[in-house]
Amino acid sequence: MSAERATAWFLRGYVVVVFAFVFAPIAASFVFSFNSDRFPTLPLGHFTLHWYETIFNDPDVWEAFANSAIVSACTAVIATFIGFCTAYTDYRFRFFGKSAYLGLALLPPTIPLVIMGLAMLALLSRIGMSGRLDSIIVAHVVLCSPFAMAVIRLRLAQMDPSLEAAAWNLGASEWQAMGAVILPFTAPAIVAALCLTAAVSFDEFAVAWFVSGLNKTVPVIILEILQGNVDPQINAIGSIVFITSMTLVVVAQILIMTKAPRRA
Repeated sequence: MSAERATAWFLRGYVVVVFAFVFAPIAASFVFSFNSDRFPTLPLGHFTLHWYETIFNDPDVWEAFANSAIVSACTAVIATFIGFCTAYTDYRFRFFGKSAYLGLALLPPTIPLVIMGLAMLALLSRIGMSGRLDSIIVAHVVLCSPFAMAVIRLRLAQMDPSLEAAAWNLGASEWQAMGAVILPFTAPAIVAALCLTAAVSFDEFAVAWFVSGLNKTVPVIILEILQGNVDPQINAIGSIVFITSMTLVVVAQILIMTKAPRRA
């Protein structure tokens, strides 16, 4: 076997091992969500939907899912709008302090979530917004906007800069060029940013735990169920959350990989 072929097989094996390491606990949680036994032990008991029926009949779980859906939807729309504006500003304009502007725009994901949660709690408490559903939205928008900006800016980098100038030369205003050139070109990235930011917001726990008050999201209620108790409901809730998040991430990845149309 040649060295190149051996290296290729080694890299493939390495990828398989990494994916197995990452997804094995998730797969186990999914399997145990259909297990009749209360404790996750082998051999498995019989197949059951009891734990799913339990969470579907729990009004607190329904409220948590509703809160998470509202927060993630609102966060996705607002964060994607802010991310688009930031990405287009970076693409279109040159100005003094642009590096600092981009550094600040991309800073939130680098801050530890506990620190971010404490900072948002202090700020929102000071302005009377702590413990409300919209306080979670505000905190998640701060956290998710850089992801939207990065996705949309990546798409804009594939665009021929002369297209927008051509629209202006043909008599279009800046707003008309935006609607006829920029938005259609970036549409896949905008939808991808919506999906990605919705997934990040739906899964986020630390910041939501600090600022949510009595408005529990799904990750917060999972912790509440988990404290001092082994409850298979967590496996069922986690499986639903995982499927929802992975669907959004896969859709976002497909759209991000959508190739720009070839230039004439």
